Amino acid sequence: MAWFALAVAGLFEVGWAVGMKYTDGFTRLWPSLATGAAMIVSLYFLSLAVRTLPLGTAYAVWTGIGTVGTVILGIVLFGEPADVLRLVCIGLIVAGIAGLKLLAA
Repeated sequence: MAWFALAVAGLFEVGWAVGMKYTDGFTRLWPSLATGAAMIVSLYFLSLAVRTLPLGTAYAVWTGIGTVGTVILGIVLFGEPADVLRLVCIGLIVAGIAGLKLLAA
């Protein structure tokens, strides 16, 4: 259950990271409220995950999910570059997440 909570936390981290782009510096009410809510939900589920998972592992996986998801959505939604070297680096992050999951199992 802790890994599920961590995955949910990571997905909400992606949500608030992308949401910040839409807040226009927290000057737009509804995107700002949604982003703030996503931050709270993300941290809540992270706190559930660290009850049983090692803190360092949970934090690294949480930020990794957030990083990978945010980069992918940046490419898809905002036309950010998707060159080969950038994608290889994202693949390395995914490999690190998988390795941490395997080692903590």
